[in-house]
Amino acid sequence: MPVLYANDQLSVTGFSSMTRIELSAYPDRQTLLERVGKIRHVALDMDGTIYRGGTLFPYTVPFLGRLKEMGIGYSFLTNNPSKSVADYLKHMQEMGLPATPEELYTSAQATITYLKAHHPRATRLFILGTPSMTGEFEKAGYASTADDPSDEPDAVVVGFDMTLAYPRLCRAAWWIHCGKPYVATNPDWVCPTDQPTILVDCGSICAMLEKATGRKPGATLGKPQPEMLDGILDAHRLHPFEVAMVGDRIYTDMMMAHKANAFGVLVLSGEATLADAQDADPRPDVALQSIEQLGELIAEARL
Repeated sequence: MPVLYANDQLSVTGFSSMTRIELSAYPDRQTLLERVGKIRHVALDMDGTIYRGGTLFPYTVPFLGRLKEMGIGYSFLTNNPSKSVADYLKHMQEMGLPATPEELYTSAQATITYLKAHHPRATRLFILGTPSMTGEFEKAGYASTADDPSDEPDAVVVGFDMTLAYPRLCRAAWWIHCGKPYVATNPDWVCPTDQPTILVDCGSICAMLEKATGRKPGATLGKPQPEMLDGILDAHRLHPFEVAMVGDRIYTDMMMAHKANAFGVLVLSGEATLADAQDADPRPDVALQSIEQLGELIAEARL
């Protein structure tokens, strides 16, 4: 696979230095551009891709404006269920990035869809999640049970709980141990942040619960499950090859692109490094420093 480093001045295996390409799955620049030219819609991961923590990347708004100018649609997909759709939209608005509910799909919404399809009789949930996430489930018609052995749930939902309390963790473990249906909102080990800390995410919480109970989640929603793209495909009447899945994680964003037969664009503005991309199996279709370079590449493909 040809690789071009951003600081290289010479072309490598047919690639010029016009657009900064870190890694490509295509044998030469023209073949890559022909593939990029088929993109009609961009599905964007959020944290680590368009912003980091509470900081919007300076190139995000210009990039989205450039997509609109080229007639390319976009949507926001996130594995972070800690905020409700309403809270996400408010958060994005405060950062200077207005969006509509139709442009946003979270792993909490995917989990609700899964529960309704696979556990239709489950109406009472013990939820390890933030109040905002719990509210999203309650809005969908579910009752949230308390940390009380007499308040028995129909199922357990574990998410990225930034308000995690030890008694509730133990209660979740108890209900999982008792054999209740158990689903996770997302597989992420950590959540990207611009702060000097590590944000332990849902996958890590589930790993702890597995050690305590001997059980893994019966289903883990969010990326890399290809169903996360189905709503976009249906709403915009798209084929998978017309969608670019853009994100900063190999094991969620890029794996979903691979499973869904979409075009996988790894950006190095969040979790993954170039070394991660080189070691990945399968590798992404292309790796770039950020979505800024993706905008340049799409524009070049349309010349």
